Amino acid sequence: MQKAIRLNDGHAVSLGLLALRDGTRKGYLSKRSSDNPKWQTKWFALLQNLLFYFESDTSSRPSGLYLLEGSICKRTPSPKRGTSSKESDKQHHYFTVSFSNDNQKSLELRTDDSKDCDEWVAAIARASYKILATEHEALMQKYLHLLQVVETEKTVAKQLRQQLEDGEVEIERLKAEIANLIKDNERIQSNQLVAPEDEDDDIKKIKKVQSFLRGWLCRRKWKNIIQDYIRSPHADSMRKRNQVVFSMLEAEAEYVQQLHILVNNFLRPLRMAASSKKPPITHDDVSSIFLNSETIMFLHQIFYQGLKARIASWPTLVLADLFDILLPMLNIYQEFVRNHQYSLQILAHCKQNRDFDKLLKQYEAKPDCEERTLETFLTYPMFQIPRYILTLHELLAHTPHEHVERNSLDYAKSKLEELSRVMHDEVSETENIRKNLAIERMITEGCEILLDTSQTFVRQGSLIQVPISEKGKINKGRLGSLSLKKEGERQCFLFSKHLIICTRGSGSKLHLTKNGVISLIDCTLLDDPENMDDDGKGQEVDHLDFKIWVEPRDSPPFTVILVASSRQEKAAWTSDIIQCVDNIRCNGLMMNAFEENSKVTVPQMIK
Repeated sequence: MQKAIRLNDGHAVSLGLLALRDGTRKGYLSKRSSDNPKWQTKWFALLQNLLFYFESDTSSRPSGLYLLEGSICKRTPSPKRGTSSKESDKQHHYFTVSFSNDNQKSLELRTDDSKDCDEWVAAIARASYKILATEHEALMQKYLHLLQVVETEKTVAKQLRQQLEDGEVEIERLKAEIANLIKDNERIQSNQLVAPEDEDDDIKKIKKVQSFLRGWLCRRKWKNIIQDYIRSPHADSMRKRNQVVFSMLEAEAEYVQQLHILVNNFLRPLRMAASSKKPPITHDDVSSIFLNSETIMFLHQIFYQGLKARIASWPTLVLADLFDILLPMLNIYQEFVRNHQYSLQILAHCKQNRDFDKLLKQYEAKPDCEERTLETFLTYPMFQIPRYILTLHELLAHTPHEHVERNSLDYAKSKLEELSRVMHDEVSETENIRKNLAIERMITEGCEILLDTSQTFVRQGSLIQVPISEKGKINKGRLGSLSLKKEGERQCFLFSKHLIICTRGSGSKLHLTKNGVISLIDCTLLDDPENMDDDGKGQEVDHLDFKIWVEPRDSPPFTVILVASSRQEKAAWTSDIIQCVDNIRCNGLMMNAFEENSKVTVPQMIK
């Protein structure tokens, strides 16, 4: 029979008390042994790789001991519990400690808290002397490496100290040598001061002449260098560039002065007049006439001050950063340029008021205005953006490609050109809408197609409409008569999609004729009308008429024959009508093709 292994019971008890007091992990756990399947709650204490358990945390003697060296600790799933179990209402978390001996059963433990269970598993997994020995060995290797590094540093420091000492000795030696050289030099100079007294006067004159010649040669060489640079292409380019900059400064000063006169001589006095008891003009009209000219003045005053500061540091001229500051603010010109034509119309309307016209003439008579009208001052901001573009073109023409400001000035020019294109498009669109609305207000019956913003005005003029008989014949012999010219005179307006024919009534009002709104997409232009009476051809209107064949979708076709006053006018009308019809049909074909074959969007008008 195998005998049990004897242990030093007293030493084990002392280790248990040490674990009870200073253990790395302590707490109540439930254990289950092989001989007793019931769970028993014990107080466990972990000390290094020894796991003691006690009856309670106040026990003075451990009840048992587990050696954890070489063991494996891991969590296990909860076993299935019966419904009749008294402990089924409480959640438990289980983990086991497996030993290397296959004959020894695993130690089963459980806790009531999941976090507590994880901490016990981690603590038992780390309780291994082998892990500590491995870490100790790694630390010893690092310690030995550090010792080697320290010894190496000591050796290097000793060598450096030796070098410093040698350097100090060398410095002292050099100082002594320099002192000796200085003394020798002073002795030689004292001898030279005494020697010239013995020189001949001719030698002194020769030396003086040589000195003058050397100075003259140096000055001539320097003068030649300067003259060569002055005549070089680079110097010529820089002179022209500086001249452009100085011209820009003068132009900016003049422009700021013009804006100052506009604001102080017209805008602010008219605001005060609009607030008087009998105002000759309203505040809305003042705002519509002057728009944001005051803001533009403030902006250019700041730009002018910055430009003057740059010129003050001449010949160092840095202008790119000024344009970088100016470019984001030039969008305020869009409002002014977009509404400029409207502001002139409002001004012309206000001039019909005698009080306003008299007051305005008083303002224009001031010496600062120099006999210039308000319209002239309102036109100055319209040309400022193009002036900047021309100035930048000239600057870039005289700026070398390797110049530091080349890219910045080129970028500023491109941004200004883009802004100019946007403003031009907005002005064209705005003026077209106002033109359409003005024509629509002239027509008594109104015309809904003119409210379409895509309808672009092309031309207008007076044409004679030839009446057509019931048989579709045209009596061309009467075209030269005054009565027919008066009766058949029509006011015609050509738009990108429609032709409008009106008669003029009283008070400059217009009335639409029968079939007076013609859609160009349904039209075909015939230059030589057929169905004419050859008996009555008149030389006065020969080759001045043109025929428009209209085939509406929802009404029977009809013909419109118009007569121009000259061959040039006829050619202009027919050319514009053909161009508009071709644009509409080409646009329709392209739209259908793109809608069927791809997802590419097509512009509204293909020019």
